[in-house]
This record gives sequence, C-alpha cells and structure tokens, in this order.
Amino acid sequence: MRSGPSAGQAPDPVPDPDLTARARIRDAAVARYAREGFGVGLRAIAQDAGVSAALILHHFGSKDALRAACDAHVLRVVREAKEQALVTGGTPDLLLQLASMDSYAPLVGYALRSMQAGGEPARDFVEHFVADAEVYIAEAVAAGSMRPSRDERARARYLTVQGLGALLLDMTLHPPADPTDVVGILHAYRDRMMLPAVELFTHGLMTDDRVLDAYLQHLADQPED
Repeated sequence: MRSGPSAGQAPDPVPDPDLTARARIRDAAVARYAREGFGVGLRAIAQDAGVSAALILHHFGSKDALRAACDAHVLRVVREAKEQALVTGGTPDLLLQLASMDSYAPLVGYALRSMQAGGEPARDFVEHFVADAEVYIAEAVAAGSMRPSRDERARARYLTVQGLGALLLDMTLHPPADPTDVVGILHAYRDRMMLPAVELFTHGLMTDDRVLDAYLQHLADQPED
C-alpha cells in the first residue's frame, strides 16, 4: 500500500482530464522523476497519470523515449518562463512568477535529478539549457533589459552551470529532511539565495574595471595557436 505524502510535501498529482493522455503521462513522469529519480517504474507513473503501463508504451515506445519527451517539456517551459521574466516581463509578471513558484518545483526537481544521474543524458540536458539560455539572453539584450557580453555563449554557459551547480551544492550543504519534498527544497534555496543573486545580477559586484581590464590584457598577451 502506498503511504501518503509527508508533511510539507506536495501530494501525488491528480490527473487533469483536460490534458491528453500523452500530456498526463508526461507530467506525471516529470513529477515522479523529480521526487524519486529515474529509477521509477512505468507502473508508478501510470498510476499517477490514471492510465495503464501499456498505454505509456503505446504513446512513447520506451522509457528512454518518455524521458526524452520529459526533457523537451521541461526545457520548453523553463525557456518560456525565462523569456517572460527577462524580455517581456515587468514587475507584476515577476511577482506573479514568484507567487507561483510551487508550480515550477517539479521542473526544478527534474533538472536536479538529471544532474545527479549524470552521464550523456545529463550532458545533453545541460547543452540544451545552454543553447536555450543563449537565445533568451540575446532577446533580453536586444530588448535592452540585459547588457551585452563579449562572449554571449560563454556567458550563457556560465549562468547555466552556475545556477544548476549552486542549487546542487546548496542541497549538499543543507541536506533536506525529505529528499522527495521538491517544494520545500526550492523554498529553502529561494530564502537563502534569491536576494543576493538578484542583487548581484542587477547591480554587479565590482565598482570599477580593474580586474576585467587585467584579465583582458592577460588574454591579449597569450600566444596565438
């Protein structure tokens, strides 16, 4: 018999009848993988989605294909949220996103599980994150809401690795009492890190260009290959 959710943990999702069976399966898989990792069996996902395991195979063909569909969905939703926040979003949009942070918890948990699992799927996932970041950062630069960079792709990679790595390290330093409580993990990280991160990205850290100028001079002095 399955036990109920622990205190502070979001309950198992109730299948949304307005979604297609394929979308219900995908969303149930994202939520399960976020809480328990990629070792979860298809029967557990099927139960959450209100379908049979056979129907999962009918729609996706294999567990690997299901994970690929989950990857694509998580990347798309994150990309759209980032675009809204960085390019078109004003203060009301940003406040709304903060208020609805719990709805993003399964996506964050899914990304963390992918990083923890490692291997080629994790590397591919990060590369997609970097490519998406490069696009929405370029849009933000064009819209005037972000400053340009001397190396836009390198900046997109740094921000991606910095964001995912900081969250993973924070979980290591502050191990959650319940590793399946993605909402609680996200709230704790937000409370510890959101203000200094937003402040740093908004106002910067250094008051002059001395360190940057020194590094640029170092690069200029390097012999050409």
